[in-house]
Amino acid sequence: MTRMTNSLKMPGVGAAQPEGAGAMKQTSDDKGGAAGTAAGRGSGVIRRWLPLLILASFMVLVFAMGWHKYLSFKTIGLNYEALRAFIADNIVLAVLAYVLLYIAVVALSLPGGLVMTLSGGLLFGWFTGSVATVIGATIGATIVFLIAKTSFGEALAAKAGPWLAKLRDGFQENALSYLLFLRLVPAFPFFVVNLAPALLGVPLRTYVLGTFFGIIPGTTAFSVLGAGLGSAVESQNAIYNACLASHGSNAAAACTYTIDTKALVTPELLSAFALLGVVALIPVALKKWSTRHGNV
Repeated sequence: MTRMTNSLKMPGVGAAQPEGAGAMKQTSDDKGGAAGTAAGRGSGVIRRWLPLLILASFMVLVFAMGWHKYLSFKTIGLNYEALRAFIADNIVLAVLAYVLLYIAVVALSLPGGLVMTLSGGLLFGWFTGSVATVIGATIGATIVFLIAKTSFGEALAAKAGPWLAKLRDGFQENALSYLLFLRLVPAFPFFVVNLAPALLGVPLRTYVLGTFFGIIPGTTAFSVLGAGLGSAVESQNAIYNACLASHGSNAAAACTYTIDTKALVTPELLSAFALLGVVALIPVALKKWSTRHGNV
């Protein structure tokens, strides 16, 4: 019986597997690991670029539909009384809507930041308008910063040459002072200042603080100017409505609605902002001076 049992044993059972089977298993494991790595890499790429694609899609949609054209003082002026009545009855909702709109304007880099800031002062008063504007602009700028940093800022920094690495190191050493300077001096477009720190490796906390405090002076100044435009808006509304009534069907071509907001940006105002920017760089200059003389 013992001999029969031994003779009936299936070949390979209880014995070591052939070398070919082990190799096939190892190859299968390697393929599975490679597939998992590729899938993880693919999801990482999607996660990195998806926010930028969504933001760009909204920008294209807004410009394609012409919605950005409504960001004008003509829109605000012609609806001035209706807006004031709505705000009087729904102040919290109105301020929230204004903040959300300002976030969208900044995040999508739409032209109309000056009109929005002046309108905030005009509709809410200089204090409420400036506070709401600073909050909305800071959140919108932070959204742009985070999307830019995660999408291409870190990747660009990793592939950058030594010149960019040196620039990043120098900027990061005094990031808050440099960022305050860029925010205070109106020579730099707002959307450029939103993007540049993402490429230069500025920490999120430093970026938020520099943006928040850096835009307060300019925002407050333009909110105060906007708060004083009520009589100009009412006068322009009367002139425009009279023109519409007198020209009838040709009113659209004959009548223009004009409030020259660019005239509010005077050389004296720009000089004041530039001086504030210079003040923001004083700590950097003192630090470099002390370092240089300390090494002498």
